[in-house]
Amino acid sequence: MTDTGNRLRKLLESPNFDPQSYVKQLSQQSDGDRDLQEHRQKIQTLADETAQNLKKNVYKNYRQFIETAKEISYLESEMYQLSHILTEQKSIMESITQSLLSTDKDQAAKEMLAAFPKDTEEVKQRTLTTLLEKVEGCKNIMETPGRYLVYNGDLLEYDADNMSQIQKVHAFLMNDCLLIATWLPNRRGAVKYKYNALYDLQSFAVVNVKDNPPMKDMFKILMFPEIRIFKAENSKIKKEWLEILEETKKSKVSKDQHKKEVEVPASPVRQEVSTNPFDEDEPLGSEELVDLSPEWIQELPEDLDVCIAQRDFEGAVDLLDKLNEYLKEQPVSPRVKELRRKVDERVRQLTEVLVFELSPDRSLRGGPKATRRAVSQLVRLGQSTKACELFLRNRAAAVQTAVRQLRIEGATLLYIQKLCNIFFTSLLETAREFETDFAGNTGCYSAFVVWSRSVMKMFVDAFSKQVFDSKESLSTAAECVKFAGEHCMQLSEIGLDLTFILQSLLVKDIRAALQSQKDIIIEATRHRNSEEMWRRMNLMTPEALAKLKDEMRSCGISSFDQYTGEDCWVNLSYTIVAFTKQMMAFLEEGLKLYFPELHMVFLESLREIILVAVQHVDYSLRCEQEAEKKAFILQNASFLHETVLPVVEKRFEEGVGKPAKQLQDLRKGSRSVRVNPDSTMSVV
Repeated sequence: MTDTGNRLRKLLESPNFDPQSYVKQLSQQSDGDRDLQEHRQKIQTLADETAQNLKKNVYKNYRQFIETAKEISYLESEMYQLSHILTEQKSIMESITQSLLSTDKDQAAKEMLAAFPKDTEEVKQRTLTTLLEKVEGCKNIMETPGRYLVYNGDLLEYDADNMSQIQKVHAFLMNDCLLIATWLPNRRGAVKYKYNALYDLQSFAVVNVKDNPPMKDMFKILMFPEIRIFKAENSKIKKEWLEILEETKKSKVSKDQHKKEVEVPASPVRQEVSTNPFDEDEPLGSEELVDLSPEWIQELPEDLDVCIAQRDFEGAVDLLDKLNEYLKEQPVSPRVKELRRKVDERVRQLTEVLVFELSPDRSLRGGPKATRRAVSQLVRLGQSTKACELFLRNRAAAVQTAVRQLRIEGATLLYIQKLCNIFFTSLLETAREFETDFAGNTGCYSAFVVWSRSVMKMFVDAFSKQVFDSKESLSTAAECVKFAGEHCMQLSEIGLDLTFILQSLLVKDIRAALQSQKDIIIEATRHRNSEEMWRRMNLMTPEALAKLKDEMRSCGISSFDQYTGEDCWVNLSYTIVAFTKQMMAFLEEGLKLYFPELHMVFLESLREIILVAVQHVDYSLRCEQEAEKKAFILQNASFLHETVLPVVEKRFEEGVGKPAKQLQDLRKGSRSVRVNPDSTMSVV
């Protein structure tokens, strides 16, 4: 850059630069237009250089931008996992502390019950009775002895699939169950609610839903295979619900265990000696025969807690397999039962963690392989059905999220290409991962087929909304359907054929599109027929004539040259030529959309379109009195019956695989053209 350019750059970059004063000064100093033009050229050159440098800098740092964005994404994922690990460790430490202090708490609870045994329970029961009087259809709730109210409040229930609000409910948490009641729109006296559902505390799991606006203050109740989502009024009430539910569930488990221990007779019972020599009674010293002294067995419950806290799921399941193998041939004794009880509690905790790992609330970025770890451990724990259900639910949420995040482009075909690539690639990856995870569980494959149909319905909903609801042209719709069918055929390489499901879901929209296009063509043909003058076409230029010949050859009409005359004349009517092009385009587009369920609809549409042109030619022949025009009309009729209709029949048979009898009958009937010396002609 020259010195003048450098000075100009520094002047424009100075912080005190004033454009108005600069232009005023420049106008005063310039001698004429030439100086202004030269100065303008300098500024334009400077602007071009600046733009070029900016582009170079962008290209130079583009890779750094991408790498920085990736690092930020990885960091976000790691921070989320770290937060989750810390939360789990905190909950496990609290549970360990709770178990260590359980003896003191039980003793304190016994003392409190001894001090106020009857009064407290009666007050709670009276409160529950008063509240349940407002609920319709739950008179037998209080028949269970010892049942009392722990907590209650209003909640909003949301749909688990689309997160839309369903209804307002009132939840009653009791010491052994959870009652859900819906609000009555028309109150009858003191009754405000209607009974909806009653769940035992051990039959469901409570899962916190991470706040993600507008989804806030929500939690899930998981009952296989049902999921219910509730929203509290605010975060404080949500926290109370989660804490009290968890505390009540633990209290019920502790109470049931205590009841079992009390039911064991304390005094020694005299063993009855059987006189049957064939009885195989357990020997008196069977308890001594079970060796639970190995150090790894003594430390097994604590080791399981550590594995769960450190997310070492494989190590935890390995310990469980080792224990089951050790106790497989051992006799059952009270010591073994006690060990089993402790281990079963850890198995329940491990299962809850694995279920959470597969919940849709977790990050879905890892693809199907990210779920393999949790699924494989659930299968090893003997919970293949639950693992299958959670895996498929996780993948359904991932596919739905990917489809929702897809940007709707202006061009429909481009959007459908992206939609098919995302959906069918995800489906293919899910199928391969399913084969890997559930290779030995053939009973789960039926669940995968049902799941495939449900996600295919979701895909078709998005597909139809963009292609058919937006009133795209039939040619665009045909290309989109063809593209989706080709992607669907790729699934056959893994033995999964969803073509029939795709066609059955699309048949209604395709039928409507064919009928709509048929009506458009018939209306356009009738409009042209009303203005028909039966004159030869003059295309004016050789280029236009060559273009028309190419169009006719592409339609399959190779003998069109015999209908062209000298210069740029065509010995056919504009109406017949336009009809031919429009009908052949409809035939090709219909063949792209064709499958057996649409056979009659497609065939009848073709027949109705052809019939409009045939009837017009027949009517014109019968009404025209001038011999020269009759000869021209007859030439158009010959082109229609002897050239166009055979091509339509042949192309239809090639595309469908069988001849169309209706089209053959129509052509044979319309071929009855009688030419007499008196020029009496008619087309039936």
